[in-house]
Parts: sequence; structure tokens; C-alpha cells
Amino acid sequence: RMPAQPSTDVPDVITVGRVSVDLYAQEVHASFTDPQTFRKSIGGSPTNVAVAAARHGHHAAVVTKVGTDALGDYVIALLNEWGVDTRYVGRDDSALTPVVLAALAPPEEPQIIFYRGQAAPDTTVTQDELPVDDVRGCRVLWMSQGALALGATAKSSFAWLELRGRSDDRDTVLDLDYRPTMWSSVHEARAAAQRAIAQSSVVVGNRTECEMAVGLDEPDAIVDDLLERGVRLAIVKLGGGGVLVADSSDRMRIDPLDIDVLCGLGAGDAFGGALVHGLLSAWDLERIGRFANGAGAYVATQLTCADAMPTTTMVDEVVEHGGTRGLQE
Repeated sequence: RMPAQPSTDVPDVITVGRVSVDLYAQEVHASFTDPQTFRKSIGGSPTNVAVAAARHGHHAAVVTKVGTDALGDYVIALLNEWGVDTRYVGRDDSALTPVVLAALAPPEEPQIIFYRGQAAPDTTVTQDELPVDDVRGCRVLWMSQGALALGATAKSSFAWLELRGRSDDRDTVLDLDYRPTMWSSVHEARAAAQRAIAQSSVVVGNRTECEMAVGLDEPDAIVDDLLERGVRLAIVKLGGGGVLVADSSDRMRIDPLDIDVLCGLGAGDAFGGALVHGLLSAWDLERIGRFANGAGAYVATQLTCADAMPTTTMVDEVVEHGGTRGLQE
């Protein structure tokens, strides 16, 4: 195939990694062995982040691949409907679009089953499918750890990170989106993470993901380590404990918000899209932390991921009222 041509209008943010059609069980506390009905949407962490960034008014694109099947058509149509640029969404006629099943048992940590086949389309993205000028020119490149795991996509992703490098006028974000089933061992995942951290200006992950990446569990020790590795902004998501954000001059813990969790899936991706919004808006540490925390809290109260991503106004209201319970009163 012909290499992708440089874009005349480079997106503000380009995310890289997996995509899927997601089927969410609607019954709370029902496991896969129970009777269930499912609601269809799309997902895959970096895809959700692109949707979230678009919801905040940014020109967002995702680098991924789907099958040539009807589910691939569905993914592309829905992304277009939500304002995500699909110019880098390829089609692979040798594999089916992945499907993910989720059961709310329990809501905070839903059960997930991935149907990705031997080689999912999103692992077959070649380097020439994203123009060099776009790699270097976008204001935020969002790299998912999952993109570093398998196939041509992993090789391409490391090449793009090295092409882009660290810069004062743009950010490369590494999302430590760790799915153990994608890796042969935690040691392999850690080596990939540390190779990517060396090219990233912002690193974000929960405690489990950060321990995978740097071998540390204590949040302050994690951000110390990441800052020593040259990251300018380090973020540790603490679930019900809020979030720790740190740069070379400051650090703070953002308190959790008052919410009733319906489905924990997608909360981190809403956080990511809000983080992108804060970076593109040149906000300070505290404002980024509070806004991203609010976005994640909101999506945790919703069943699905991508189509639940909030607008900027919605997030501002959640933050102002200290969570979603305050909005209901």
C-alpha cells in the first residue's frame, strides 16, 4: 500500500492503540453465568481517550485498525458521528474486529473477556500508516502501553516515540494501560514501559500499572522515580483514594469525589481525555488534576465508556459539586 500522505491539518491529539466493539451487561452484580442482556458500544482505551478529547472540543484522531466486517463499519461510523478523525483507522481483511464482554460483578472492577483472535487488526498497524510530519506535528501524542505489546503496531509505536522524542512545545503521553493477557510476562511489559517512558513527557497509570512499569508501589516513590527518568508530569491514579499529580516543582493529592459507582470501565479513559484537554489548555498542575479526576468520577457512574464521555461543562459541574451525588440534590 502507499504510505500515508502528510496531513495539511494535523490533529491536536493522536492516540495509538486498540479498538473493539464492547458489549456491556446491564445487570449489576450479575456474572457471566447469570442471565444477562447486553448493550453495544465501542471501546479500547486509546479509542475512548480520542472520543473524550473530541468531546472537549479538540481535533482528535486514533491510530488503529478494524476488520473489514460489519463491526468494523460500526466502529468507523460511530467514531465519525462523535467527531473523531478516522483518517488513521485502517481495515484488515485477515482478522475480525475484536469484541469485549463486560459484566458488572462487581461494578468497581467489572469482569472482562477479550475476543481478539490470534492477531487482532489493531496489532497490524505499520509505520508508514502514520505520516512522519503528523507524528512530530501533533500537540499531544497519546501512546497506550497496550500498543507496545504485539505485532507490527508495537514496532511502529516505538519508532514513532523515537521519531517524536521529548520536546518543550508538545507532549508525548504514555498511558500505562496494562492488560496482562497481552504480555508474556510482567518483565517484558516493564522493559517496554521503561523504553517508552524515556521518550515521554507525561506518564499516567494506576498503582498496579505503575508497579508494573517501575517496580514500586508507594505513590510518592513512583512519581519520584518517573521524574528522575525525565518525565515532566507524573500522575498516579488511586481509585477511591483520588489521584496524585506531580512535576519537578510541586505535587498534590486530589481528593476523591462523592459518587455511586455503576461501572469502573472507562473512568481512566475519561481521565485521559480530560488530561489531554488540560495539557492543550496549558493549565496548572492542580487544575489538570481536579478536572481529570472529575471526568473519571463522572464516567464511573455510567454504564458504557465511549458514549458516556462528558463535555467540559459537565465535568466542571461535577468538580464544583464535589461529585455526582451533589448534582442530584
